[in-house]
Amino acid sequence: MFPQERNTLIDRIFSIKTKAEFDLVCLDVFHYQVANNPVYSKWFNALSLDVNVIRHVEEIPFMPIEFFKSQRVISGNEDVQMTFTSSGTTGSVTSSHYICDTDIYKQSYLEGFKLEYGNPSEWVIIGLLPAYLERPGSSLVYMTQGLIEASGKPESGFFLNNLEELKEKLAQLAIRKQKVWLMGVSFALLDLAEMSPSAWSELVIVETGGMKGRRKELIRSELHQQIKQSWPIEHLHSEYGMTELLSQAWMKKDERFVCPPWMKIVIRDASDPFQLLPENKNGGIQIIDLANIDSCSFISTSDLGKKFEDGSFEVLGRFDNSDIRGCNLLVDS
Repeated sequence: MFPQERNTLIDRIFSIKTKAEFDLVCLDVFHYQVANNPVYSKWFNALSLDVNVIRHVEEIPFMPIEFFKSQRVISGNEDVQMTFTSSGTTGSVTSSHYICDTDIYKQSYLEGFKLEYGNPSEWVIIGLLPAYLERPGSSLVYMTQGLIEASGKPESGFFLNNLEELKEKLAQLAIRKQKVWLMGVSFALLDLAEMSPSAWSELVIVETGGMKGRRKELIRSELHQQIKQSWPIEHLHSEYGMTELLSQAWMKKDERFVCPPWMKIVIRDASDPFQLLPENKNGGIQIIDLANIDSCSFISTSDLGKKFEDGSFEVLGRFDNSDIRGCNLLVDS
């Protein structure tokens, strides 16, 4: 696929409106990545599959997310503009996502935000992301910075540990009934909630998970309950994303996440990565992220979840052993 054909494919990705359009673009992305992504191609060939018999989205194999820890996952011959890295405990192996075109990520998070929340210019955007701001290479910080810039409001910005200042700012914004979109890491939101900050109908709180060793880990329902005990907000929103993706799913209520049109969740059997499950069955979360055109769009994660008939999904936890069967096909290669 020549560069102009790749660009056409990118345009099609962000123009998807129907399932039929998604399936067509998805198959084209699959063929592009099998031909142009050495890591995915080697993984695919190790499965002894024939690319010519893959005619349906359901037949596409999902690459284990662990490959981002040991392999340079890139499709095509584009130069790397930026590298996103995952957080990890001391001594742990982290993932690296090599970004060849930051404009694709910008288009993905901006279009995804607009679908769920409207134009960023309508909001004061605040990032309460201390653990992420304290290290380089965070895709979450990059996205939040882009939303802050798109907001264009002087009150938008990041907060690290200055919670008293943030509480005062929220009080001032509450008086004006200003629309505020606050993205926060879990432990920082709990710290802020305990200070009884202002709450009003135009305030949206989005938790992005992660205690980072600062507090006891909680399941999402417990976390939301604890925050709302001190902070009288009706709904606590949530973001589902990861270093290895260029798209996000958003949860506004009912514990269900919703994907943008170019992203889809597929559930697999917890003990067999190649056995797909129907709706309303618990299993491993696999993600199609077509915005990952320059890396890999078909990823099998270490998360457990359930998908519903309308395409929304729940995240239920993680595998006890996150090593997905089949990873050893590329070990020592």
